[in-house]
Amino acid sequence: MRIPILKLYDCLLVSIQGELDDATALQFQEDLLQKIHETSANGVVIDITSIDFIDSFIAKVLGDVLSMSTLMGAKVVITGIQPAVAITLIELGISLNDVMTALDLEKGLEKLQQELGD
Repeated sequence: MRIPILKLYDCLLVSIQGELDDATALQFQEDLLQKIHETSANGVVIDITSIDFIDSFIAKVLGDVLSMSTLMGAKVVITGIQPAVAITLIELGISLNDVMTALDLEKGLEKLQQELGD
């Protein structure tokens, strides 16, 4: 399964539907970084509303995706973090200090546009 990555103006929009397995998470990491490179995207919104829980591997991959996207020059907003996911990320020491968050996709897009000055 591949996670669709949509281009919207100078941003990328990702909505992860369903739970992630290890192979899908790694493919997503590769696909997103390649898409940032190809499109010179300034921002990325990753919506994880439908993810109810994550294991330690998926949490690490997600944290890596966020850090790598930022290193490539894209501002990242992650939306729809469920309580169990937030707890797991913190317990595993995954830092989201430099990542903007929002409750839902609409607010995430607004926050990203404000950050980018559009």
